[in-house]
Amino acid sequence: MAIKRVGVIGCGLMGSGIAQVAAQAGFPTIVVEANEALLERGLGGLRATLDGLAARGKLEARAKDEILGHVRGTVHLEDLSDVDLVVEAITENQPVKNETFARLDRICPPHAILASNTSSCNVTAMAAATKRPEQVLGLHFFNPVPLMKLVEVARTILTSEATVTTATEWVRALGKVPVQTKDSTAFIVNRLLVPYLLDAVRIYEGGIASLEDIDQAMKLGCGYPMGPFTLLDLVGLDTAMFVAEVMFEEFREPRYAPPPLLKRMVMAGHLGRKSGRGFYSY
Repeated sequence: MAIKRVGVIGCGLMGSGIAQVAAQAGFPTIVVEANEALLERGLGGLRATLDGLAARGKLEARAKDEILGHVRGTVHLEDLSDVDLVVEAITENQPVKNETFARLDRICPPHAILASNTSSCNVTAMAAATKRPEQVLGLHFFNPVPLMKLVEVARTILTSEATVTTATEWVRALGKVPVQTKDSTAFIVNRLLVPYLLDAVRIYEGGIASLEDIDQAMKLGCGYPMGPFTLLDLVGLDTAMFVAEVMFEEFREPRYAPPPLLKRMVMAGHLGRKSGRGFYSY
């Protein structure tokens, strides 16, 4: 089956980015939000992003108009009744996602593939909430979606080979690079990244080195584009702690447990760039 029409649920940072790359690739895309205010804010952010690209000469005005012409916003999930693929990009809440997939199963055409952009929730549980579990999988994009090339294609023990093949071809059609993984908490990237970030906090918490020296050591010693504390502040300390807690709940391994300092910084509202203060001040 070829993907022709796409639905995206959620028009936040990730959802609007997914909608943008789908529209840029020529796919008519319907974006669903919970209410008109959130929808307008999300679509406004998408328009601002495209305006910025046009202003910098990276996108022609005609191309910008074509992309926007491919995107339609709605607050009604029922408007996804004729899409071939839905990518869910809502809050990382397992019961809410399960309920959303159950509703999509009733609304979308029988052939449609249902995908989640989750980075930490259980895709198998979402599939089990439907009557088409073989057509459910994870498509984990990375932030910022228009710039990051990687997409993790996560298959459950129920996902059919045809679904994986179709979804992978669609990812390539977006100009992205797909990697395949099983539906196991945190997939590939976060399974490796989160323990590294938590260990950096433990090193700092233990007084072994300063924030600046740890960041500098990892940039120059490993060739990383940014150090762990700069990355934590960018991702959001609350987001990092949430993913770590989900991983610890799944695996019960100490390396996934959030360090006390990280917990206390989140309690204090020091969440990183988005709050103006994290490990660094902004």
